[in-house]
Amino acid sequence: MNNVHLVDHPLVQHKLTLMRKKEASTTSFRTLLNELASLMAYEVTRDMALQDVVIETPLEPMTGKMIDGKKLVFVSILRAGTGILDGMLTVVPGARVGHIGLYRDPKTLKAVEYYFKMPQAMRDRDVVVVDPMLATGNSAIAAVERLKQLHPKSIKFVCLLTCPEGLKAFTTAHPDVPVYTAAIDRQLNDHGYILPGLGDAGDRIFGTK
Repeated sequence: MNNVHLVDHPLVQHKLTLMRKKEASTTSFRTLLNELASLMAYEVTRDMALQDVVIETPLEPMTGKMIDGKKLVFVSILRAGTGILDGMLTVVPGARVGHIGLYRDPKTLKAVEYYFKMPQAMRDRDVVVVDPMLATGNSAIAAVERLKQLHPKSIKFVCLLTCPEGLKAFTTAHPDVPVYTAAIDRQLNDHGYILPGLGDAGDRIFGTK
């Protein structure tokens, strides 16, 4: 899986371990997720294109390098992707934002779309899809399939956790889409949850359990 990037920076791993703890409060979980997403954004945007910009320092004119944040789109898979989105936007506040609403059918574990809203002119944009968990892979696969219909310049997928089953499914369906993750956990259980994992990310972000 040459297109899978494990973000193993010590700060990322430290914050992820704190998030995994079952006693972590909703407030703590949200704060850590925001911080961790910001750290991961540095890795995900490492190869972003730069353009020359003429500026003036207090001493003299110069040509500096800047990214065009407006060409970048963060796409959040609702609802849990919102937690990663906020952290990413602290690093690239000029990025555009898209949303894909998907829910997992409890019987089939397949993704069902209920909402889709993207910026205009997607052909000119680089897309980063965010969702805390790549478990069965069904939601991520469906989201990327939908985005490919808009023919963006590039697509990357970012998650906190994944597992061998999810990675295999996603990379088989989309071998051209890089995956960035902070951990590859052991396996899925019979209910489609990652083990050891951190529970249901959406419930822990929003305090709904």
